[in-house]
Amino acid sequence: MTTIFFDSSANDEVRRHHLYDGQLFVFSPCPSSIALCEFAREMVEETFAPCDPREAQYHMPVEEFVAILAQLKPRFIHHPKSKQFIQGLLHEFGCDLSKTYFDVPRLRTMTAGDYLTAGLAYAFHPHRDTWYSAPFCQLNWWLPIYEIGPENAMAFHLRYWSQPVRNGSSRYNYYEWNKESRKNAAKHIKTDTRDQPRPEEPVELDPQVRVVCRVGGMIIFSGAQLHSTVPNTSGRTRFSLDFRTVHLDDVAAKRGAPNIDSASTGTTLRDYLRGTDLSRLPEDLVALYEEEPPTSGELVFQPSTPHNASS
Repeated sequence: MTTIFFDSSANDEVRRHHLYDGQLFVFSPCPSSIALCEFAREMVEETFAPCDPREAQYHMPVEEFVAILAQLKPRFIHHPKSKQFIQGLLHEFGCDLSKTYFDVPRLRTMTAGDYLTAGLAYAFHPHRDTWYSAPFCQLNWWLPIYEIGPENAMAFHLRYWSQPVRNGSSRYNYYEWNKESRKNAAKHIKTDTRDQPRPEEPVELDPQVRVVCRVGGMIIFSGAQLHSTVPNTSGRTRFSLDFRTVHLDDVAAKRGAPNIDSASTGTTLRDYLRGTDLSRLPEDLVALYEEEPPTSGELVFQPSTPHNASS
């Protein structure tokens, strides 16, 4: 059974444990999330001016659109204000900033129709972030910066929380991806030939859950949750933000969601910044995640192992 908690008053520890059990949390806009969205929207609109960013795809060739994104996305990601807004948001959500680490926020775009579905506007197939070397204590925070609807939201495939999916994560190494594939994203316009972890057996997309929240509203979910990009039939480009967090105690205890089908290598933990001073996670903790995982074949046929929620 999956529960969706709306505007829950649970503290951060309780919330994390529910998320590690596959539950979803949805929150109304708050001052910090609204400020983050306004900042992102200002940057997007300035870069696409004089076009409305949501309709710019109808006024320029796709190559020009990609060139704009190639300049816009890194500028937003690395802007000092982006990190400051995340720090404020985490504080507002009751997180202990001395133990909560976050990665830089990503600006996502999903154009309408088939205009651009590769590279910098990649339309994600059903996947778990843990297939991409994410730790099992990773939590995803997602929010739209313009209004969305069911036709351009994100889909959760909740039946697969405890059901393994045969996938290509065993071929994925995070360090190799950063060295070779990530930097080439802007070169992929019509098709995306990069080898990314994806299901290698049929996945039933329905029933699926699409959560529609207001601008600045927040969806929080485990990185082990199977989710996908909804084909955008709204007629407008979707712009959204997401970032990820881990908690120091959970990293140290290797506490998080169960691993039922991930076999990727490497770890994203060196990307995370402490909420107080932006320092990195201690290297001795990161080293705990450098071990080789079980093979995907072994994982597919193993039963789910519950996380240690009592530690």
